[in-house]
Formats: sequence, structure tokens, C-alpha cells
Amino acid sequence: MTFFNSRNPIYRSPTGAVPAGTRVHFKITVPRSMACSAAYLLVLDTDGRTVCNDMFWCGMNGDDHEWWECHFAPQNAGLCFYHFELRTSRGHFVLKKDIGGEARAGGSEDWQLTAYSADFKTPEWLAGGVLYQIFPDRFYCSGREKHDIPYGRTMHADWSEQPEWRPNAEGKITNTDFFGGDLKGIEQKLGYLKSLGVTCIYLNPIFESHSNHRYDTANYEKIDPLLGTEEDFRSLCAAAKARGIRILLDGVFSHTGSDSIYFNREGRYGDGGAYRSQQSPYYPWYSFRSWPNDYECWWNFTTLPNVREGNPDYDAYINGEDGIIHRWLAAGASGWRLDVADELPDEFIAKIRAAMNEENPDTYLLGEVWEDASNKVSYGALREYFLGSELDATMHYPFRTAVLDFLLGKIHAQAACDAFWTIQEHYPKENLYAALNLIGSHDRARVLTVLGGDVNALKMAMFLQFALPGVPSIYYGDEAGMTGGTDPYNRGSFPWGKGNAPLTDFVRSLTAMYQETPLLRRGECEMLSFGENVLGCRRFDESGSVLALVNRGEEAVECFGVTVPGRGYILE
Repeated sequence: MTFFNSRNPIYRSPTGAVPAGTRVHFKITVPRSMACSAAYLLVLDTDGRTVCNDMFWCGMNGDDHEWWECHFAPQNAGLCFYHFELRTSRGHFVLKKDIGGEARAGGSEDWQLTAYSADFKTPEWLAGGVLYQIFPDRFYCSGREKHDIPYGRTMHADWSEQPEWRPNAEGKITNTDFFGGDLKGIEQKLGYLKSLGVTCIYLNPIFESHSNHRYDTANYEKIDPLLGTEEDFRSLCAAAKARGIRILLDGVFSHTGSDSIYFNREGRYGDGGAYRSQQSPYYPWYSFRSWPNDYECWWNFTTLPNVREGNPDYDAYINGEDGIIHRWLAAGASGWRLDVADELPDEFIAKIRAAMNEENPDTYLLGEVWEDASNKVSYGALREYFLGSELDATMHYPFRTAVLDFLLGKIHAQAACDAFWTIQEHYPKENLYAALNLIGSHDRARVLTVLGGDVNALKMAMFLQFALPGVPSIYYGDEAGMTGGTDPYNRGSFPWGKGNAPLTDFVRSLTAMYQETPLLRRGECEMLSFGENVLGCRRFDESGSVLALVNRGEEAVECFGVTVPGRGYILE
């Protein structure tokens, strides 16, 4: 039987995350045969104290059950965890979470109640938008002559060649092959992106670096010469803005490249840098166990020395009045995506957010977090991404996992439904509706490859991107049917003139559906499943509702008053 369901407003109102100070009403129903004499709501509060709340008998629920109720209000932003305990004629019962958010005796998991800052808001321009992620070297080459290109790079002669990932003569994989995509090329293709319904472009790193992925920053103050100049960046931002498109930059602030003006292990930048002089102004940025060759680095990659985010000079360089955050927002960017956000201290992320607000409060801060970001623990600490002073959203990898596992038959519809319900229950609505509903990215094999080349399955996955709460996110080329395994083959060059045109048109139809159906953009969401094969949701508000369902099975299914075609989807 159901004692309690955290997702049902009859049992908990309001459901989901709440602003700090909100009075939450809890009700449980207990069989009369248990002769319950006392009931309690036990809450591990945001300050780490366990609070025991007496529940009160509040009437009958039919002939055989009774209701018990109480209220609890989290006073501060943070996470609360709660369960129920009963004193009955059968002894002491502990009610904890079971699958589906329901309670059962002997359950092992407390429910989570997220409390966040009451005045937290995400940028208005993001609502109802579509994001498009570009790996800059591989999107489009303008054909303009390149100048002042650093040494050590090789250029592909043919745009359609495969990326290179073979060790060099020294046995090292350097990621130094380039195709020549540039910022002017992106600007030249803004019309194409506009036709897809794109409202925001997320650029993988564009600052000077000596690998094609550019996550080994050499100079935060300079656009990589292969991509263009600061003038080209400003031109791209202005041209995009004229089409209603924003630009989001990738900020790699947990580490730099070893081949950089800051560290300079390879000596490219003269005699300066922390590796070459302990008198370098950058020396305090890094943690040397034994200078110069033994230093902390990202995941033991010696080409990626970690920085000390708490160092005042580094903090000022990134977040100060004349720092990197301000500089590139002033140049035209509308936000930042934080690489490996879970390896940046909360205090540092909050300073980035504050610097962004100083420059322009209407900016978007996205974090790379692969798990449920509301209760993420890293380096022994419960993170504070969604409490109101840090991230607007995260790259929604739990979305990707649930969608692809469902379509690949690894889980049934109810399990996928429960995964989405859990996120919806844990995330503040503002953070959830700003999250990137992604199925492809530069860090994963191409989605069409993961799906075994099944274009129909890809269409269902894309449909769910637009149907569920969040910002639909298209990884460049997925709309053209690009395939490829893991890095570097997921980072191939865009197949201009050779892509899957019907699939591209399908994405255009999804963005049109999205714009024409306001409920898909900001409506409330009730997750739904039917049998093993039908997954979706009901989006609703006071004006009405729509059903959005996909059916991975071969046969059509009648459910929720509609017929969902086999291997297809329906919006009604």
C-alpha cells in the first residue's frame, strides 16, 4: 500500500524543490489496523541537525485508513533529508523511500528536499531557446588566410578526412591536427543555425591553446590564431545578436596548459612562466611538490597543471574588475560554461557568478556536472551549485543516460520515468528548465553511433529533448546524421552538402513545434510511462495541457487517451 508519495501534492505540498522558508505540508496515510498511536517526520535539516516533527491525526481516509499530517519549513538554502516513523500496535516502523517516490517499511533511502534562495532567477532569454554546441576547428572554414600560427600544428589537406589520433614519433598523442574551422566560418553559417531555430551557440574553447580541443589554455586573453582575432569574435557576437542568437564561452579555469604563458614548460614563451622561474608572478598559481617537474595536474596529465583557485592573484586575474570573466562578456559573450565544475571550489564558482552579475546580470552560467547536480559530492563536500549563488544550470547528462538507456532497451519505461521524476523532484525549477537536454557532446561517442545507426531512435531521442523540461541542445552535426566513436572520432568535420537532409528538416520541425507550443517551454511537467515501451510526459498550466509520448516498441499502443505509433512519437 502507499503510505506517502513525495511526487503527489496530496501527500506533499508543494512538491519538488522550494525556496528557503517555504512551509511544506506533509501527509501520510496509515491503515487503521496498525493502531498507530504516534507519527513523526524526522528531518536532517540544512544545518546538520535532526529535527523531530510531531504529526497529528487529521481524519479518515476511507473506512480503513487514516491521515496524519504536519508542516516543516527549511529556513536556509541547502538540502534536507527526511523520513517518517510510526509507533503502532505492531511495533516501531520506519518509512523510507522506495521506487517511484513512495514509502515502504524497511526502505533504505531518505527523501530529499532541496531549499534554494527565494530570489534566484535564470536569464529570461534562455526560456524556450535551443542551444547548439560547436567544436570550433571542425564546424566551417571561412577560407580566410591564417596568420601568426604557432609552430607544432599540422593541417588536414582535406576537410572530409578523419581526425588523427595516432602517437607521434615519440609515442605521444598530441591532438595537434587541425582542420581550420574558424570564427568567421561560424559567422558565415549563422543563417543555417537560425534556420534550425538556434538561439544560443556554445563554443568549445576558443582561446590560444596548442591542441585542437583547446582545453589546455595557453593565453586566456587571446583568441587562438587559427580561429581568428578578438575583432572576429566581436563581429561574430554582433552578427549573432542581430539574429537573436547568443554566444556562450567555455571557461577552463581548474587548470592551464603546460605549454602556456603561465606555466611555460615547453619554453615556447621565453624565460617566463612558473616552470622556468620561481620568481614568475604565475608561480604561486600552481602547486609544486618539487619544483619544477613534480606538480599537481588534472587527472595526472602533466600537460594540464592544476591551478590554485584560492590564490588571490589568480582569482583577481579571472574574476577581478579587469579579469577574464568581465573582459569577454564585455566583448559580446552572453555567458560561460565551466569545464569540470565539480573540480572548482564553490567559493570560486560564486565569485565567477558575482563577476558575471557585475558585468551583466542577464548572463548564463552553465556547469559541467555529470551526475545529479543537486546532491553532488566532490572532494568530500556536498556542492552548492543550485542554492542560488552559483550555477544557472548544468549539462544534463542524467537526461542523456535515461533517454539512451531507455531507447537501447537497457531499462524499461517506468525506470526511465522514475529517473526523470527524481531529477524534477531534486532540482529547483529555474535550474531544471535552464539545464541542457543533451544527447550528444564532445565528450561522448556520437549519439547515432551509440544508437547503432537507428535514425528512428535518434528522432525519438530528439523529440524527448524538446518535450521534457530543459533547453534542447544539439551537438553540431547530429542534425546531419554524423557518426563516430569516442574522442577524436566524435569531433569530425561537419559534412556540408553531404549530411542527412531529411534528418536536418526533422530537427527544424521540432524547433517549430517547440516555438508553437508554449507549454513545452515553461509548462509544469508530469512524467508518464505505460508498460515497458511508452515514455513521456504531460505538460500543463492553467491554460490547458499537451501529451508528449514516445513508443520504442514495434506495435502502436493506446494509452492516456491517445494512440502512440510503433517506433514513433506523438504530441497531442
